[in-house]
Amino acid sequence: MAKIVDRLMLFIYSLSIGVISVVAILLLSGAIPYDLTYNQERQFFWAGIIVASVLFLLSIRFFYISIRRDRTVTNSIDQRTEFGDIQISVETIENLCLKAASRVRGVKDLKSRIKVSQSGLEIAIRAVVDGEESIPTLTTDVQKQVHDFVEDTTGIPVSNVSVYIANVVQAPSFKSRVE
Repeated sequence: MAKIVDRLMLFIYSLSIGVISVVAILLLSGAIPYDLTYNQERQFFWAGIIVASVLFLLSIRFFYISIRRDRTVTNSIDQRTEFGDIQISVETIENLCLKAASRVRGVKDLKSRIKVSQSGLEIAIRAVVDGEESIPTLTTDVQKQVHDFVEDTTGIPVSNVSVYIANVVQAPSFKSRVE
């Protein structure tokens, strides 16, 4: 409610300042005749026109802000079922991808990106592996795990899961000390 009142006040303010600045520009430029004694020279003639012009431009900007619609972008995937609409945020799907990929043994430091296309979700997983297992086998497991988990959990078709192996880290080896 306060947002609507603020926008209404901004609308009225910008409209009134715009009208006042247009009248000031017209008066100072001589388009509207007015009677001034020549004792009051036009010493601030150009300064007045510049100030009125700046106020007019500001009022146009504020007027635009007061009437534009909010474009809050909520990145979500919308689905329609027979019971109603469902919205799942992209962040939720990214977290589901991370959860599924972390189930694969040997994968660490995961990051995910989601792209929505006509054919379904395109998922990109960035991972660091420990190097203990075959990378092709590991990436295939990650792709299958993420694909199946996201499709089963959300009901949204997954068209592509790409895996990028950023690095291989060595597993720490602990040597036992003999004393």
